[in-house]
Amino acid sequence: MSSVSYGQINDPWQRTNEQIFHFNDYFDNLLVKPVASTYNTLVPRIARQGVGNFFSNINDINVFVNDLLQLKFDAALSDSGRFLINSTVGVVGIMDVASGWGLEKHEEDFGQTLGFWGVNTGPYVTLPVFGASNVRDSFGLVLDTLFNPIQYHDEDSLRLTLFVVEEIDSRSRLLALDELI
Repeated sequence: MSSVSYGQINDPWQRTNEQIFHFNDYFDNLLVKPVASTYNTLVPRIARQGVGNFFSNINDINVFVNDLLQLKFDAALSDSGRFLINSTVGVVGIMDVASGWGLEKHEEDFGQTLGFWGVNTGPYVTLPVFGASNVRDSFGLVLDTLFNPIQYHDEDSLRLTLFVVEEIDSRSRLLALDELI
């Protein structure tokens, strides 16, 4: 199959991407969306906020590393401060105290860092379970996962539980957008 380009889209794997998209959509409708909906129904909003804050706080470690790799030293200082404040005063990140103290949340990942250093995005790709991406950001996702401290916890069952809870919490925050898509 030849490479197809529509404007800015480089999708040489269009047929495979479409098949993976349909699998992801089926998997989401069959399992992920109902579990996320149940989570929203059963878990009070304040508890869901605490769960989201906890994982956001852990993510600040990756954000800090990517700030440094992108030479964003002011953001790195802010994000390291966020992590320290939220990990202590915010009780392991359950509360986002740092935002109230003027330390804004930044969003940096290894895909952005690779882009900062000139790595081209490459073709569009749909990843199983993770969804739409490009080749560069797919490699960035692998690095983000490797640098996530949860991956290094000794207990496999806790690692898996944290991963599942994070994914359910993330999907639950997107439920309101489903009708827009």
